[in-house]
Amino acid sequence: MKPNLLSGIQPTGRLHLGNYLGALDNFVKLQNSGRYNCFFFIADLHSLTEDFKPKDKSKQILSLLADYLAAGLNPKKSTIFIQSHIPANSELAWILNTITPFGELSRMTQFKDKSKDQASNINIGLFSYPILMTADVILYDANFVPVGEDQIQHLELSRTLTRKFNKRFGKTFIEPQPLLTEVPRLMSLNNPDKKMSKSQPQGCIFVDDSPATIKKKIMTATTDSGIEVKYDLKKKAGISNLITIYAALSEKNIKGVEKEFKGENYSVFKKSLANLINQHFSDHRKKKKQLLASPSKLKRITNQGDKKANKIANAKINKVKDQLGLL
Repeated sequence: MKPNLLSGIQPTGRLHLGNYLGALDNFVKLQNSGRYNCFFFIADLHSLTEDFKPKDKSKQILSLLADYLAAGLNPKKSTIFIQSHIPANSELAWILNTITPFGELSRMTQFKDKSKDQASNINIGLFSYPILMTADVILYDANFVPVGEDQIQHLELSRTLTRKFNKRFGKTFIEPQPLLTEVPRLMSLNNPDKKMSKSQPQGCIFVDDSPATIKKKIMTATTDSGIEVKYDLKKKAGISNLITIYAALSEKNIKGVEKEFKGENYSVFKKSLANLINQHFSDHRKKKKQLLASPSKLKRITNQGDKKANKIANAKINKVKDQLGLL
């Protein structure tokens, strides 16, 4: 029997290159490996911790779902569902709240970082985010969770809460294991000292940007006064960031990219990178446009995934209630 694997992405706006390389591209590879029983969800409840407009939220959810499918996630191979459509997720999160020490949550470095980024909206959901994440994972008996280094702390808390619940109330959940993935750290095109972010759209490549927009952003990306296409984070942060993007999309290593462009100047390299990005996402853009033209089809896909996820989640939450002595 294949082990279960689960992960999700928040619908907080257009998907950018960092999101794609950091998560979605890896989801597709894991699905197609045939080694796992995959569950991929849209983390719409998690996304409520950021400022948003209700009229935009449904559009963001459908847009991300279209990105999932356009990238290659297949509802015949993976269970694709929407987090808020599974009531047991929220119910289990509340139960886990009651066994989570305040001190454990207050140590989470991502809460501290995000609090700085959104100082005017430091809400309790932002603080208790790892508890809902834990519920997402253990509700479906996920053996593996693909994570980058920055998410290890959250998963360790999930493992701690799983052990604590099992010890106190009896064996109920599987302790999830991290599936470490290499996530290229992409920086802003116009400020390579800061991480690529949708809040700085001019320094961010969105996967559904037009070819002309992508070319303009790449050609005007910050570099330095040199001309050698060489990776050096300290002295050449801008060109190093572009090399990272080229390497990730071409599936070459850094040395291979340097060798390919040895003797070429930045302009030649940037044109090649813009072409590479546009070619890579050409089919994605077409498929996404077609999918968004038929929202009823998208909803049918999530209805199927929601039904399967709810069946699993309801069976588990009923077992949890029995373990707790709830009627």
